[in-house]
Amino acid sequence: MNQTSKQDSDLAYADQLWKAADTLRGQIDAAEYKHVVLGLLFLKYISDSFEARKDELKAELEADGITGPQLEGLLENRDEYTAERVFWVPPESRWQNLQNQAARPDIATLIDDAIIAVERDNPSLKGKLPRDYARRSIAPEKMKGLIDLIADIGFKGDRAKARDTLGRVYEYFLGKFAQAEGKLGGEFFTPRCIVRLLVEMLEPYEGRVYDPCCGSAGMFVQSERFVEAHGGQTTDISIFGQESNPTTWRLAHMNLAIRGIEANLGSQPADSFLRNLHPDLKADYILANPPFNISDWSGKLLADDVRWQYGPPPVGNANYAWIQHFIHHLAPPNGHGGGVAGFVMANGSLSSGSGGEGEIRQRIVEADLVDCIVALPAQLFLTTGIPACLWFLTRDKTGKNLKHGGRDRKGETLFIDARKLGAMQTRTLRVLTGGDDGESMLADGMGDPNFDSDLGRIVYAFRQWRGEPAPDWWSEAEHGKWEYRDIPGFCKSETIEGIGKHGFVLTPGRYVGAEAQDDDGEPFEEKYPRLLAELEECFGEGERLMALVRERMGRLRHDE
Repeated sequence: MNQTSKQDSDLAYADQLWKAADTLRGQIDAAEYKHVVLGLLFLKYISDSFEARKDELKAELEADGITGPQLEGLLENRDEYTAERVFWVPPESRWQNLQNQAARPDIATLIDDAIIAVERDNPSLKGKLPRDYARRSIAPEKMKGLIDLIADIGFKGDRAKARDTLGRVYEYFLGKFAQAEGKLGGEFFTPRCIVRLLVEMLEPYEGRVYDPCCGSAGMFVQSERFVEAHGGQTTDISIFGQESNPTTWRLAHMNLAIRGIEANLGSQPADSFLRNLHPDLKADYILANPPFNISDWSGKLLADDVRWQYGPPPVGNANYAWIQHFIHHLAPPNGHGGGVAGFVMANGSLSSGSGGEGEIRQRIVEADLVDCIVALPAQLFLTTGIPACLWFLTRDKTGKNLKHGGRDRKGETLFIDARKLGAMQTRTLRVLTGGDDGESMLADGMGDPNFDSDLGRIVYAFRQWRGEPAPDWWSEAEHGKWEYRDIPGFCKSETIEGIGKHGFVLTPGRYVGAEAQDDDGEPFEEKYPRLLAELEECFGEGERLMALVRERMGRLRHDE
């Protein structure tokens, strides 16, 4: 089975599992049920991984002639598991033990005890798992049904494949819970197509990756996938994050742990403005989706903060506090590049002037930090109808920050208007095509049949503008010359001086102009009279229909 088929199979399986699990939810809110399901999924995975390692170890020991009590003792040696980066699962926490007791009325308490034991024996998980099943007062029969359902998921066998399967199921569940929770779901979930777009634009090959509002850690997961897809080692990147919501912080730790990703998210959840857990960090890559237009961000307490290099943000809106927080943590130019950032923002950040935001934006532009702005289509987010955009900042526009070199773009910014892109996935939700892991969206060295996907159009315009070399699969005969060009209605490269003429407003629509219309070949002297005749015909039809309506209304009055 190829990778795409495997991923499609995982998604179909995850969908079946979701539907079955959702039928057991009953009167439990999605926000509560999320932790119940995801906590059990995590417990099942680490238990299966433990048993898989135990089977491997047993085969190794028996091959060495070790049997009897000595064999049994070594099979319960914690070091034999942790040395292979497998979590040690104490006997009382193993899935089979819990499943054997699933019919007990106190099964929720047994699960809490099992999770506490896992945290006790794995210091890296201390305080990071949900352990309040008994408090949630879920009916024992529903808990048993959920345990029996999750028991059917097989995470044994090849540990890498098992981890990938669980990762897909876990991420799918995060998305479904975000849909079920509505607005609150945005606290932990960013649409996959947005995350992948940010990652593909920034290309985090190696270095320090930072997200100060990391939610359930989707940015980190996609960054590791990018490194793997491009033949790198995941150990080439170091991950730093922060999250203020305690339950979301736990979700992030579980999401990373099931994938074997090591990250520093701080010893506890904390607000990035009031308690910056990584004050001295200078990151090579920053990826983030901060909450939009937050008014209660404690701005009055931080008026003289060192982060506000370009001016104090308004106390009633955190957008420019976030932007300057990102800039503060960007690594400076170092001779072969500098820090780059990509993040989601409300569209108001592109043009607002209240509270000094216009002056802050002007100083940021004049400092030549703004690399690219992308206007996004509506309805991409499950949780908000606020129009959104992507900002890309960089410390170095000389091209030295690219893996293979690039073009000097000092004093220039690329504007991309992607508002017309996307396809409706449901009646209310739009997605950017090319954004799913099952699609071969971009330059993976394997050829790209989806070059014309939404993400492909955006990312390749950006990469061409930066002067990156053409990917191996690029065919000049098929695709044309690999070079950037302004496309009316879609993308435009503009200078700082040109932006200044627009009052330092960064709305892409101001720069890209109108989309070029195809010439149908009909001469104007023929088209004009034809269109005029069609217009007159429409006017006549309108008058006829109006007369008919008046005549019918008159009949109604007469009949009365």
